[in-house]
Amino acid sequence: MRVWPILLGLAGSAAALAQVAPHKPAVPGTPLDGKGLFQEKCGMCHGPTGMGTGLLKRRVQPAMLEQRTDLAADYVVAAARTGIGNMPAIPRGEVSDPQLNAIAAYLAAGKAPAK
Repeated sequence: MRVWPILLGLAGSAAALAQVAPHKPAVPGTPLDGKGLFQEKCGMCHGPTGMGTGLLKRRVQPAMLEQRTDLAADYVVAAARTGIGNMPAIPRGEVSDPQLNAIAAYLAAGKAPAK
C-alpha cells in the first residue's frame, strides 16, 4: 500500500507551510506587519493596477490607499468588514481581526482622521 508516502508528503507540506507564515508574530505580543499584510491581502485590488484603485480614481485622489492622508484606522476596519461601494465585505476567515487592525494602523499611520 502506498499510503505512507502520501501521508509523509502531506505532513512535510504542512510543516513547510507553517514555516512560511510571514505575518504571524514570532513572539507573542509583537506587532503584525501592516504593510506586508496590506500587500498580501489588499494589494491585488488596491495596488497600482487593481480594480479597487481604478474605481476609486473616479471619486477620490489619490486613489492609492497607501498615498491617502485622510484614512482613519476605524474607517478602514469598518469599510473592510461591511464593504463599501463595489468592495465586498471581507470576512474574518480571509483577514483576521488582528491582521485587519495591523493593515488599518499602517494605512492610517501619521494621518489625520477621515472627514
